[in-house]
Amino acid sequence: MSQPASNGSESESAPSARLLPGGPVAERILADVAARVAALTRGGVTPSLATVLVGDDDASAGYIRIKQRQAAELGFASPHEHLPASATQADLHAVITAFNDDPAVHGLLVQHPVPKHLDYDRALQVMDPDKDVDGMHPLNIGRLALELPGPLPCTPAGIEALLAFYDIPVAGREVVILGRGATLGRPLSILLAQKRPTANAAVTVVHTGVGDWPRYTRRADVLVAAAGVPGIVQPEHVKPGAVVIGGGVRYEGRRLLPDVDESCARVAGAITPRVGGVGPTTVAMLFRNAITAAERATGSLVGESPR
Repeated sequence: MSQPASNGSESESAPSARLLPGGPVAERILADVAARVAALTRGGVTPSLATVLVGDDDASAGYIRIKQRQAAELGFASPHEHLPASATQADLHAVITAFNDDPAVHGLLVQHPVPKHLDYDRALQVMDPDKDVDGMHPLNIGRLALELPGPLPCTPAGIEALLAFYDIPVAGREVVILGRGATLGRPLSILLAQKRPTANAAVTVVHTGVGDWPRYTRRADVLVAAAGVPGIVQPEHVKPGAVVIGGGVRYEGRRLLPDVDESCARVAGAITPRVGGVGPTTVAMLFRNAITAAERATGSLVGESPR
């Protein structure tokens, strides 16, 4: 009787990459935040992160609940304003201004997206940049570019922290970012090119407007997918042994559709998981920005990580 065929094809299809979950990274960041909250509280200050939600989008409401639960666990006050979907631009600006003017509020987040008739960018510019925990106010993007103190965009900062946590060398290596968006690709390119032990990389930014973009991704030591196009990164786009970070996602209802196809784990040396990769680190960085804002506002800055 002939023997069964070898399972070589099964081993070839089995994921071999080292997984890089964001949870342990976030835990370390949040432990530092909790210690800093405790220090402020002992001094009679309760740090506060205010949130604003416009409309009734289920996913957005869910994100607000996650942030409020985290705030409660860390000891933050979390004032919240929920505006109806019919709210005007003036209504939104009035809420932001009220939080700007409240000295008890140290950080402020307007949940994105807002209803289509509202201009999120205009609302962002109304926000006090020192209370901008997303790090996306134009002044804060300028601070990032000039390496001045200020809140960092959360997902890029979380990616740098994740790479550092897992001892993945970046300095002097080629990092390719697929995507040029204002919230991830562009600020991450600035962050990882800065002269710092956990950065200092040769950074290339490509996007779907570049017809031969795989030519760039296939040479990357570290590939960050930030295009927001489900499944755009396939195994043939990845250099064998490269580190692959899935930063871009879209949602179909509540279903998460990542940029990086899971089959890339057969080629990559290390890869973030489909769920629980950069998401936890993004939330952790938001609270790091918030505690730093509280410390600055009260003159008690004790632990901001260096750029």
